[in-house]
Formats: sequence, C-alpha cells, structure tokens
Amino acid sequence: MKLLPSFRTLDVFDDLFNDVFMDRPSVDMLKTDIREKDGRYILEMEVPGIKKEDLSIALKNGYLQVSAKRESSSEEKDDQGHLIRQERYSGSCSRQFYVGDHIKEDDIKASFQNGELLISIPSKKPDEVEERKYIPIE
Repeated sequence: MKLLPSFRTLDVFDDLFNDVFMDRPSVDMLKTDIREKDGRYILEMEVPGIKKEDLSIALKNGYLQVSAKRESSSEEKDDQGHLIRQERYSGSCSRQFYVGDHIKEDDIKASFQNGELLISIPSKKPDEVEERKYIPIE
C-alpha cells in the first residue's frame, strides 16, 4: 500500500485566515452568562476589543437587543515607504433576549468595564391577571 505524502498547506491557509480575520467581531464575542440575584437578572456579556461607544442596547416589543460594531484598518509599508498591504474592515454582531412586555427602559441598568458589559433587568413578573370567575346560574 502506498501512502500519500503529508502536506501542510492547511496550516498555511489557517495562518492566513487567522491573520486576516483575527480581529473581527462575531457571535462568539457576545458570549453571555445570565444569573438571578436580588430580584434581578444579571447578563454578563464578553465584548473584548470593543469600545463603549461602539455598543448599543435597545428595547423593543419585549426584546432586549445588544449590538456591537467594530471598524479597523491596517497598513504595511516597505523600507521606501511604499504601500505593500492595506486592509479595512467593518462589521457588527448582535444578540436578542426576550425580557417581556412589562419591562421598561427605565428598569434596565447597564455598565461597561474591561471588555465586559453588565446588564441588570428586574426579574419581576407582570401583574397577575385575575383569573376569570364564573357566576353560577340558578
């Protein structure tokens, strides 16, 4: 049986891919842990490399949407100052969480520090709708 030679071309392409796409936002960037503490839900979201001004939080129809965007560019020149590579990138990602129609914007608190976005939402339930009571007919 003859064995085919081993090629390392995949490693070369992986390195090229990682070099080009390394700093791009993705869904992986918005990994979220959700905890309940003191009557509130706490969402801890990882947003490494994103600035506070590039984050947005919106509430619409009972859905909380968190969005992040990033724009970057890089440039390489040779010894004579001639451009040999220039890349530009613009991208965004977002996540939605259903929080219910009873939650209002004023109920939600958010803070951002060291690549982590913390969002606090009350875990209160909407006012209970009284069950329909039937009146017996005599």
